[in-house]
Amino acid sequence: MFNFKTNKFARLSLVILLLAVTVIAGCSSNNKDTVKLAYVAWDSEIASTNVVKEVLESKLGVTVEMLQVDAGPMWAGVADGSADAMVAAWLPGTHASYLEKYGNDMEDAGVNLDGTKIGLAVPAYMDVNSIEDLNKPEVAASLDNRIIGIEPGAGIMTATETALEAYGLSGYTLLESSSAAMAQELQKAFDNNEPIVVTGWTPHWMFANMDLKYLEDPKNVYGGDEQIHTMVRTGLKDDMPEVYTFLSQFKWTPEDMAQVMVKIQGGESPEEAAKDWVDNNEAKVNEWLAGVADQG
Repeated sequence: MFNFKTNKFARLSLVILLLAVTVIAGCSSNNKDTVKLAYVAWDSEIASTNVVKEVLESKLGVTVEMLQVDAGPMWAGVADGSADAMVAAWLPGTHASYLEKYGNDMEDAGVNLDGTKIGLAVPAYMDVNSIEDLNKPEVAASLDNRIIGIEPGAGIMTATETALEAYGLSGYTLLESSSAAMAQELQKAFDNNEPIVVTGWTPHWMFANMDLKYLEDPKNVYGGDEQIHTMVRTGLKDDMPEVYTFLSQFKWTPEDMAQVMVKIQGGESPEEAAKDWVDNNEAKVNEWLAGVADQG
Protein backbone atom coordinates (compact mmCIF):
# COMPACT_ATOMS: atom_id res chain seq x y z
CA MET A 1 0.00 0.00 0.00
CA PHE A 2 1.26 3.45 -0.87
CA ASN A 3 1.69 6.04 1.84
CA PHE A 4 0.76 9.69 1.37
CA LYS A 5 4.17 10.62 0.00
CA THR A 6 4.04 7.73 -2.44
CA ASN A 7 0.54 8.68 -3.64
CA LYS A 8 1.65 12.28 -3.98
CA PHE A 9 4.58 11.11 -6.09
CA ALA A 10 2.28 8.95 -8.19
CA ARG A 11 -0.09 11.87 -8.79
CA LEU A 12 2.86 14.07 -9.74
CA SER A 13 4.11 11.40 -12.15
CA LEU A 14 0.66 11.17 -13.70
CA VAL A 15 0.56 14.95 -14.22
CA ILE A 16 4.01 14.84 -15.87
CA LEU A 17 2.88 11.97 -18.07
CA LEU A 18 -0.24 13.85 -19.15
CA LEU A 19 1.84 16.93 -19.91
CA ALA A 20 4.20 14.82 -22.00
CA VAL A 21 1.30 13.36 -23.95
CA THR A 22 -0.02 16.87 -24.52
CA VAL A 23 3.36 18.05 -25.78
CA ILE A 24 3.66 15.06 -28.13
CA ALA A 25 0.16 15.70 -29.41
CA GLY A 26 1.12 19.30 -29.98
CA CYS A 27 4.17 18.22 -31.98
CA SER A 28 2.00 15.90 -34.04
CA SER A 29 -0.36 18.77 -34.79
CA ASN A 30 2.57 20.92 -35.86
CA ASN A 31 3.56 18.19 -38.31
CA LYS A 32 0.31 18.96 -40.12
CA ASP A 33 1.97 22.17 -41.25
CA THR A 34 4.20 20.14 -43.55
CA VAL A 35 2.80 18.68 -46.76
CA LYS A 36 4.71 15.92 -48.53
CA LEU A 37 4.25 15.91 -52.31
CA ALA A 38 5.46 12.89 -54.29
CA TYR A 39 6.34 13.40 -57.95
CA VAL A 40 8.20 11.91 -60.86
CA ALA A 41 10.95 13.95 -62.52
CA TRP A 42 9.03 14.37 -65.75
CA ASP A 43 9.06 17.94 -67.06
CA SER A 44 5.28 18.14 -66.80
CA GLU A 45 5.19 16.96 -63.20
CA ILE A 46 8.14 19.13 -62.16
CA ALA A 47 6.11 22.10 -63.41
CA SER A 48 2.81 21.17 -61.77
CA THR A 49 4.30 20.06 -58.45
CA ASN A 50 6.34 23.25 -58.11
CA VAL A 51 3.28 25.40 -58.83
CA VAL A 52 1.32 23.49 -56.16
CA LYS A 53 4.24 23.89 -53.76
CA GLU A 54 4.40 27.65 -54.42
CA VAL A 55 0.69 28.11 -53.70
CA LEU A 56 0.78 25.98 -50.56
CA GLU A 57 3.73 27.89 -49.16
CA SER A 58 2.92 31.45 -50.26
CA LYS A 59 -0.87 31.37 -49.86
CA LEU A 60 -1.52 28.77 -47.14
CA GLY A 61 1.68 29.18 -45.14
CA VAL A 62 2.53 25.50 -44.96
CA THR A 63 5.91 23.90 -45.48
CA VAL A 64 6.22 21.57 -48.44
CA GLU A 65 8.55 18.62 -48.76
CA MET A 66 8.96 17.34 -52.31
CA LEU A 67 9.71 13.65 -52.74
CA GLN A 68 11.17 12.78 -56.16
CA VAL A 69 10.56 9.11 -56.94
CA ASP A 70 9.61 6.83 -59.82
CA ALA A 71 5.97 6.27 -60.75
CA GLY A 72 5.54 3.07 -58.71
CA PRO A 73 6.89 4.49 -55.43
CA MET A 74 4.89 7.68 -56.03
CA TRP A 75 1.63 5.74 -56.02
CA ALA A 76 2.78 3.48 -53.19
CA GLY A 77 3.81 6.48 -51.07
CA VAL A 78 0.37 8.10 -51.26
CA ALA A 79 -1.29 4.74 -50.63
CA ASP A 80 0.67 4.03 -47.43
CA GLY A 81 0.50 7.65 -46.21
CA SER A 82 4.22 8.41 -46.38
CA ALA A 83 3.27 11.10 -48.92
CA ASP A 84 0.23 13.36 -48.60
CA ALA A 85 -0.52 13.85 -52.27
CA MET A 86 0.64 13.83 -55.87
CA VAL A 87 -0.64 15.70 -58.91
CA ALA A 88 0.77 13.27 -61.48
CA ALA A 89 -1.69 10.41 -61.98
CA TRP A 90 -2.09 9.89 -65.75
CA LEU A 91 -5.45 8.17 -66.27
CA PRO A 92 -7.27 6.20 -67.44
CA GLY A 93 -4.54 4.46 -69.46
CA THR A 94 -0.93 5.27 -68.58
CA HIS A 95 -1.19 4.59 -64.85
CA ALA A 96 -4.05 2.08 -65.04
CA SER A 97 -2.00 -0.69 -63.41
CA TYR A 98 -1.08 1.56 -60.48
CA LEU A 99 -4.70 2.65 -60.04
CA GLU A 100 -5.77 -0.97 -59.92
CA LYS A 101 -3.12 -1.81 -57.33
CA TYR A 102 -3.31 1.25 -55.06
CA GLY A 103 -6.57 3.03 -55.94
CA ASN A 104 -8.55 1.65 -52.99
CA ASP A 105 -5.99 3.01 -50.52
CA MET A 106 -6.18 6.66 -51.53
CA GLU A 107 -8.64 9.30 -52.68
CA ASP A 108 -9.00 10.73 -56.17
CA ALA A 109 -9.27 14.50 -55.57
CA GLY A 110 -10.15 15.23 -59.18
CA VAL A 111 -8.78 16.07 -62.60
CA ASN A 112 -6.15 18.81 -62.65
CA LEU A 113 -5.49 18.79 -66.41
CA ASP A 114 -7.48 17.62 -69.44
CA GLY A 115 -6.15 16.61 -72.83
CA THR A 116 -2.93 14.72 -72.30
CA LYS A 117 -1.63 12.26 -74.86
CA ILE A 118 1.13 9.67 -75.09
CA GLY A 119 2.67 7.80 -78.02
CA LEU A 120 5.72 7.48 -80.22
CA ALA A 121 6.93 10.83 -81.52
CA VAL A 122 9.31 11.75 -84.34
CA PRO A 123 10.51 15.01 -85.94
CA ALA A 124 8.05 16.24 -88.57
CA TYR A 125 10.75 16.08 -91.25
CA MET A 126 10.83 12.27 -91.05
CA ASP A 127 8.95 10.43 -93.82
CA VAL A 128 7.06 8.13 -91.46
CA ASN A 129 3.51 8.59 -90.27
CA SER A 130 2.47 5.37 -88.55
CA ILE A 131 3.99 3.03 -86.02
CA GLU A 132 3.58 0.37 -88.72
CA ASP A 133 6.11 2.31 -90.86
CA LEU A 134 8.82 1.43 -88.33
CA ASN A 135 8.76 -2.09 -89.80
CA LYS A 136 10.20 -0.85 -93.09
CA PRO A 137 13.82 -2.06 -93.30
CA GLU A 138 15.16 1.32 -94.42
CA VAL A 139 13.37 3.09 -91.54
CA ALA A 140 14.59 0.58 -88.97
CA ALA A 141 18.15 0.91 -90.29
CA SER A 142 18.04 4.71 -90.13
CA LEU A 143 16.98 4.48 -86.49
CA ASP A 144 19.55 1.80 -85.61
CA ASN A 145 16.52 -0.23 -84.47
CA ARG A 146 16.26 1.95 -81.38
CA ILE A 147 13.38 3.69 -79.65
CA ILE A 148 14.56 6.20 -77.04
CA GLY A 149 12.58 5.72 -73.84
CA ILE A 150 12.50 7.16 -70.35
CA GLU A 151 12.54 5.78 -66.81
CA PRO A 152 11.75 2.06 -66.44
CA GLY A 153 8.38 1.54 -64.79
CA ALA A 154 6.80 4.58 -66.41
CA GLY A 155 3.40 3.83 -67.92
CA ILE A 156 4.53 4.92 -71.38
CA MET A 157 7.36 2.41 -71.24
CA THR A 158 4.93 -0.39 -70.48
CA ALA A 159 2.69 0.78 -73.31
CA THR A 160 5.65 0.88 -75.70
CA GLU A 161 6.64 -2.67 -74.82
CA THR A 162 3.06 -3.63 -75.72
CA ALA A 163 3.38 -1.66 -78.98
CA LEU A 164 6.58 -3.50 -79.92
CA GLU A 165 4.69 -6.76 -79.65
CA ALA A 166 1.45 -5.54 -81.25
CA TYR A 167 3.22 -4.11 -84.30
CA GLY A 168 5.78 -6.91 -84.64
CA LEU A 169 8.75 -4.64 -83.96
CA SER A 170 10.81 -7.50 -82.58
CA GLY A 171 14.03 -6.13 -84.04
CA TYR A 172 13.78 -2.92 -82.05
CA THR A 173 15.30 -2.15 -78.66
CA LEU A 174 13.45 0.15 -76.28
CA LEU A 175 16.24 2.05 -74.54
CA GLU A 176 15.66 2.96 -70.89
CA SER A 177 16.96 6.36 -69.85
CA SER A 178 15.31 9.35 -68.17
CA SER A 179 12.88 11.96 -69.43
CA ALA A 180 15.68 14.56 -69.37
CA ALA A 181 18.08 12.30 -71.28
CA MET A 182 15.38 11.43 -73.82
CA ALA A 183 14.63 15.11 -74.45
CA GLN A 184 18.35 15.89 -74.77
CA GLU A 185 18.81 13.07 -77.30
CA LEU A 186 15.79 14.28 -79.26
CA GLN A 187 17.01 17.89 -79.30
CA LYS A 188 20.44 16.78 -80.52
CA ALA A 189 18.96 14.72 -83.38
CA PHE A 190 16.51 17.50 -84.28
CA ASP A 191 19.29 20.09 -84.45
CA ASN A 192 21.20 17.80 -86.83
CA ASN A 193 18.13 16.86 -88.90
CA GLU A 194 18.67 13.20 -88.04
CA PRO A 195 16.03 10.45 -87.67
CA ILE A 196 14.92 9.50 -84.16
CA VAL A 197 11.85 8.05 -82.47
CA VAL A 198 11.09 8.66 -78.80
CA THR A 199 8.43 7.90 -76.25
CA GLY A 200 6.56 11.20 -76.20
CA TRP A 201 3.76 12.82 -74.28
CA THR A 202 1.95 16.11 -74.09
CA PRO A 203 2.01 18.54 -72.43
CA HIS A 204 5.78 18.76 -72.88
CA TRP A 205 8.03 21.66 -73.78
CA MET A 206 9.61 19.64 -76.61
CA PHE A 207 6.44 20.04 -78.70
CA ALA A 208 6.68 23.82 -78.24
CA ASN A 209 10.38 23.99 -79.11
CA MET A 210 10.51 21.46 -81.97
CA ASP A 211 8.26 20.54 -84.91
CA LEU A 212 7.26 17.02 -83.90
CA LYS A 213 4.45 14.63 -84.72
CA TYR A 214 2.96 11.53 -83.13
CA LEU A 215 3.05 8.36 -85.19
CA GLU A 216 -0.43 7.09 -85.96
CA ASP A 217 -1.47 4.19 -83.75
CA PRO A 218 -4.09 2.18 -85.72
CA LYS A 219 -4.09 -0.58 -83.10
CA ASN A 220 -4.83 2.03 -80.39
CA VAL A 221 -2.12 0.68 -78.09
CA TYR A 222 -1.58 4.08 -76.49
CA GLY A 223 -5.28 4.88 -76.11
CA GLY A 224 -6.91 8.25 -76.59
CA ASP A 225 -6.65 11.53 -74.77
CA GLU A 226 -6.04 11.24 -71.06
CA GLN A 227 -6.32 13.34 -67.93
CA ILE A 228 -3.98 14.04 -65.06
CA HIS A 229 -5.58 13.46 -61.66
CA THR A 230 -4.68 14.65 -58.17
CA MET A 231 -4.48 11.77 -55.70
CA VAL A 232 -4.34 12.29 -51.92
CA ARG A 233 -3.80 10.00 -48.99
CA THR A 234 -6.75 8.70 -47.03
CA GLY A 235 -7.56 11.09 -44.17
CA LEU A 236 -6.02 14.24 -45.66
CA LYS A 237 -9.45 15.86 -45.92
CA ASP A 238 -9.91 15.59 -42.12
CA ASP A 239 -6.30 16.33 -41.13
CA MET A 240 -5.64 19.27 -43.46
CA PRO A 241 -8.97 20.56 -44.82
CA GLU A 242 -7.49 23.76 -46.30
CA VAL A 243 -4.83 21.80 -48.17
CA TYR A 244 -7.41 19.27 -49.35
CA THR A 245 -9.77 21.98 -50.63
CA PHE A 246 -6.98 23.66 -52.58
CA LEU A 247 -5.71 20.38 -54.06
CA SER A 248 -9.23 19.30 -55.06
CA GLN A 249 -9.72 22.66 -56.86
CA PHE A 250 -6.30 22.76 -58.54
CA LYS A 251 -6.94 22.61 -62.28
CA TRP A 252 -5.13 24.21 -65.19
CA THR A 253 -4.63 23.79 -68.92
CA PRO A 254 -1.88 22.30 -71.09
CA GLU A 255 -1.09 25.88 -72.17
CA ASP A 256 -0.67 26.94 -68.51
CA MET A 257 1.65 24.04 -67.86
CA ALA A 258 3.62 24.70 -71.05
CA GLN A 259 4.37 28.26 -69.90
CA VAL A 260 6.12 26.92 -66.81
CA MET A 261 7.92 24.13 -68.66
CA VAL A 262 9.27 26.46 -71.34
CA LYS A 263 10.66 28.84 -68.70
CA ILE A 264 12.38 25.96 -66.93
CA GLN A 265 13.77 24.76 -70.24
CA GLY A 266 14.94 28.30 -70.88
CA GLY A 267 17.06 28.31 -67.77
CA GLU A 268 14.85 29.39 -64.86
CA SER A 269 14.81 27.17 -61.82
CA PRO A 270 11.53 25.26 -61.27
CA GLU A 271 10.90 27.37 -58.16
CA GLU A 272 11.41 30.65 -60.05
CA ALA A 273 9.25 29.56 -62.98
CA ALA A 274 6.46 28.41 -60.64
CA LYS A 275 6.55 31.66 -58.64
CA ASP A 276 6.43 33.74 -61.83
CA TRP A 277 3.42 31.80 -63.07
CA VAL A 278 1.56 32.09 -59.74
CA ASP A 279 2.33 35.83 -59.51
CA ASN A 280 1.02 36.40 -63.04
CA ASN A 281 -2.14 34.29 -62.76
CA GLU A 282 -3.80 35.65 -59.65
CA ALA A 283 -7.37 35.09 -60.84
CA LYS A 284 -6.83 31.40 -61.56
CA VAL A 285 -4.97 30.87 -58.29
CA ASN A 286 -7.85 32.53 -56.42
CA GLU A 287 -10.24 30.03 -58.03
CA TRP A 288 -8.13 27.21 -56.60
CA LEU A 289 -8.32 28.82 -53.15
CA ALA A 290 -12.08 29.52 -53.13
CA GLY A 291 -13.54 28.59 -49.76
CA VAL A 292 -10.18 27.85 -48.18
CA ALA A 293 -10.34 30.93 -45.92
CA ASP A 294 -13.66 29.71 -44.48
CA GLN A 295 -11.90 26.64 -43.14
CA GLY A 296 -9.18 28.55 -41.30
